[in-house]
Amino acid sequence: MKNFNLLKRILIMAIFPIGLSSCALFSAAGFSSKGLPHTRVKGELISTISNTSTNIDHSTWHNLLQKYVDERGLVNYEGLKKDRKAFDKYIKMLSENKPDQSWSVQEQLAYYINTYNANTVKIVLDNYPLKTIQNVDGATTKEFVSMGTKQISLGALENSILRRMNEPRVNFAICKAAISSPRLLNEAYTAGAINEQLEFATRSFINSSKNLIKPESAHLSRIFDWYSGDFTNGSITIGEYINRYSEVKMKNWNNISFRDYNWNLNKQS
Repeated sequence: MKNFNLLKRILIMAIFPIGLSSCALFSAAGFSSKGLPHTRVKGELISTISNTSTNIDHSTWHNLLQKYVDERGLVNYEGLKKDRKAFDKYIKMLSENKPDQSWSVQEQLAYYINTYNANTVKIVLDNYPLKTIQNVDGATTKEFVSMGTKQISLGALENSILRRMNEPRVNFAICKAAISSPRLLNEAYTAGAINEQLEFATRSFINSSKNLIKPESAHLSRIFDWYSGDFTNGSITIGEYINRYSEVKMKNWNNISFRDYNWNLNKQS
């Protein structure tokens, strides 16, 4: 019994530092919402600008997207670098307009999605030319996204705010600057069109070449593997979720595999 208790104590002492290290790594990744509001979507999301204290003007971002992003979501980074003054002005505007609880869920979603996408583009512009955003140290973990006096990482913005707003379609709205990523929409998200934009982003991604969907099988984007819980919510299968949007309806939901993720930069040729 003494030997058993000694062995037990040794195992606990060995495991405890590992647990601490894991917590430290998670904290170091900056995956904290920093107290920024993120209202959960209740029921069916509608597009409206009439239920909020603030309406942010995303027109500068919209104009840049129209100019430098094509219909495939590929970006002319070289051209955008030459329009850096307007781009930096938009980033500054975002940082000066921190969301609060008086903002509607529609306004929050539009703001956070645009903030994520614009700051992802900023990483690329700051390090261009670039083969992949993965070559940038701390791209998702460094706390460089400013909102008022708060600074947050892209990882925290995605995982501690957007994915907690009970709207799984945001996974198809945020662009990670990669070929396999959902495309960067060439228009800014707005509260007045947020539901229709999320619907379009979801349908276009699911029915794109990034997924191969057949009635008897599916070879899916790795996004459906990484964030499966967002889509199933403990009540439906991935297949059932996909069938809501797919032009080809799956019948065998058990025959699913996942594609390798291509992290090469989503740049125009």
